[in-house]
Amino acid sequence: MSRARRYTRFVRELVGLHPKLFVTAVAGAFVFALFTVASSMVIEWVIDEVVLPAFEADGVATRTVVIGCALIIGVGIVRATGVVIRRSFAGMTQWRVAETLSNRVSDRFVRQPASWHRRQSDGQLVARAGVDVETTISALAPIPFAAGTVLLVFVSAGYLLYTDLVLGAVAVAIFPALIILNVIYQHRVDAHFDAAQQALGEFSGAVHESFEAVQLVKAYGAGDRETQRLSTMASKIRDARVRAVYLRGTFEAFLESIPSITNIGLVVLGASRVQSGELTIGELSGFIFMFTLLVFPLRIIGYALSELPHADAGYRRVKAVLDEPLDPDPRDTIAHTHGEIAVRLDRASYTYPGESTPVVAGADLIVPRGTVTAIVGPTGAGKSTMIDLIGGVLAPTSGTVAVTPGETAIVFQEAFLFGGTVRDNVAVGLDVTDDQVWEALRWASADDFVGTLPDGLETAVGERGVTLSGGQRQRVALARALVRRPALLLLDDTTSALDPSTEMTVLDNLRSALGNTTVVMVASRPSTIALADDVLFVEQGRILDHGKHERLMHDVPAYRELVEAFETDRTAPAGGPA
Repeated sequence: MSRARRYTRFVRELVGLHPKLFVTAVAGAFVFALFTVASSMVIEWVIDEVVLPAFEADGVATRTVVIGCALIIGVGIVRATGVVIRRSFAGMTQWRVAETLSNRVSDRFVRQPASWHRRQSDGQLVARAGVDVETTISALAPIPFAAGTVLLVFVSAGYLLYTDLVLGAVAVAIFPALIILNVIYQHRVDAHFDAAQQALGEFSGAVHESFEAVQLVKAYGAGDRETQRLSTMASKIRDARVRAVYLRGTFEAFLESIPSITNIGLVVLGASRVQSGELTIGELSGFIFMFTLLVFPLRIIGYALSELPHADAGYRRVKAVLDEPLDPDPRDTIAHTHGEIAVRLDRASYTYPGESTPVVAGADLIVPRGTVTAIVGPTGAGKSTMIDLIGGVLAPTSGTVAVTPGETAIVFQEAFLFGGTVRDNVAVGLDVTDDQVWEALRWASADDFVGTLPDGLETAVGERGVTLSGGQRQRVALARALVRRPALLLLDDTTSALDPSTEMTVLDNLRSALGNTTVVMVASRPSTIALADDVLFVEQGRILDHGKHERLMHDVPAYRELVEAFETDRTAPAGGPA
């Protein structure tokens, strides 16, 4: 597809999102264009009919002066009205389109399943909904002005040629030269601004990374290294922006000199034509006034043309997200169990995209309703993936998964909290009372510490819950699941961040408060494992054995060695002898 056709389609698709606003903006630009030409005609008439006669013996009639003043004021008001309409509605078009695109991109992200998000870069996703959308709309604001300028150029060219063919030909010949020079200038200066923007993005990412790893930086005494790294990046931003500003200063001075030099030539040539009787002083004044008014609008055409490549590039990245097919929702692949069975896996397997070895291989499992099942295995055994399959986060590549009807809640190993209040983080998406929130916090053994917070439930927890400890965040995340009174509760090593006594309290609360809830949990503490009604021993994606903890300890050497290793790791001293 040719570049012109691609840009035309790009503008048409964006304008189609809010066409009435855009058309109104263009109408305002057309009003400005037409009355700009009219203002030159008024200037011509006022000079010939009011100003020059005022110096003659007969003077000028009061009525003529009033008409001249009325024309100047009237045309000025209409021109100003056109500017207000164009600017207001162009701005509304730009930001309404930005809102629409951002909402569509965000909606697309939300509708994609977790398996899709795991294949994406968080930074790229944020860029699509933010920077790329802003880049896309950058061309919308100048387009109505540019459209009005095109009309202005054609109408004014006709006016200038009609006023005087010779002067008009000279003036009109300057139009394309100014547009071409503006396009060249914008391309060159944009290259420097793009480099600065790229460097700014890298700098922002590095700063964010340093803030996230501030404890590590301080622990390893890497502060000076980080400062030097950020300083180098800041220097790149400075250099790119200085080059852009230097180019802008020199090039704009050159561009602004061309109309001034041309005006001098037009005045000299026009004066000779006035002397020869080819032009009146009013016609020459109107001509020069018209040409002067055209200089800035002509630069807008160049600016709009230079913005199109960047805006189109941003739009293509946004469209790539909007046009990408939705991955099937893994939850749609989950069947419902019946009777006393809460979870059933039938030859369920899962292989991550691009891998050949399954993480979960042919798992067969039946979990009775209302029981607690622990999944135990070494690192990389597929425990978390099995939880994801049961919870509908991932769809099995083969086999089937069925769970009990009703709410399924998952608490992941890494507790994520939003930057709102404690109440917001527990209630997420639910209309619940404070009493229900406190009840869930009590079950999660979190009511004590929440009660000591400055504002209780309304205490802000900071970004990602940074004001809370790891164990506190984990308990709030657990309360978030419990407030839903789920039929099936999945815990991915959730209680590992808690001390043993708190963990025991939480598990006892789960049994007493949610007796009908089925719990499937990844566990590594022997005390936690011993509480389970059934223990699955998993290795290399396969369920090697299952049963009570005591039997597995007695009958399965590999299981016994693993649990003993867990216990050794937990009881070993933090450091060697001093």
